[in-house]
Amino acid sequence: MPRKKKQDPREILLEAIVTAMTDKKARNPVILDFSALKGTLCDAFVICHGSSRTQVEALTDHVIGEVKKKTGLNPVHKEGFENAEWILIDYFDVVIHIFQEERRKFYNLEQLWADAQVIRIDTHE
Repeated sequence: MPRKKKQDPREILLEAIVTAMTDKKARNPVILDFSALKGTLCDAFVICHGSSRTQVEALTDHVIGEVKKKTGLNPVHKEGFENAEWILIDYFDVVIHIFQEERRKFYNLEQLWADAQVIRIDTHE
């Protein structure tokens, strides 16, 4: 019987994040993969937005809870909870950005990091 290939911890983390985001109807989730680039501070950004402060907060809580449940990891750092326009959750190798739509358009991280590989997540909407 063939042995199952052990899944990379980074892949497990990304899968937990993306699943949690899609569970809560995150808008336009993407992964910016920096793994092929030299001198980056992390391996990937996972970016999405919500339609309201309430949804951004729900997304954040669900992502943190699901990542803890599936990987045992707690964020190294988190910020942005005061006004929930842009919440950052740092898992060291993977950094999550959960925006309200207007903030996401304003900061446009996908364009800022245009040399990263962009992986669009299909949300079946």
